[in-house]
Amino acid sequence: MDERLFRDVMGQFATGITIISTNYHEEIVGMTVNAFMSVSLDPKLIAVSIDEKASMYKKLQETMQFGISILTDEQKDLSKIFARQKAKDREVPFIQQGDVPVIEGSLATMACHVKETAKTGDHLIFIAEVTEIKSNEGEPVIFYGGNYRQLY
Repeated sequence: MDERLFRDVMGQFATGITIISTNYHEEIVGMTVNAFMSVSLDPKLIAVSIDEKASMYKKLQETMQFGISILTDEQKDLSKIFARQKAKDREVPFIQQGDVPVIEGSLATMACHVKETAKTGDHLIFIAEVTEIKSNEGEPVIFYGGNYRQLY
């Protein structure tokens, strides 16, 4: 099978959109990630998968901690900014949660510390323990078939 077919089929799985962020050399850096999942309830573990070509790949290996912001439908533009599909046209409303930055007003935010990594193919999977979590009201932004969607 070719790469385009594989990408198209994988795009048929609807996902939410997250921004992962960390403090790196006194600067907040982040990227859009939809390869995110819950791994365990005890301990509370999540996983994110990062491409080896991504700028966050080496940064996360250094910091070993990050914030996750699950975006609302009103934060779709932030997803595009951190995916480098749109120029940064405003300040991103980061706040600190524990030791890491998260985006204020997100549907949910988590502070995470990396416990393990697993190299697989051209990605590194970061398995991290959730040390703080917050939840807010709102509707998620959904990604399906290469496009942003809404639940309603």
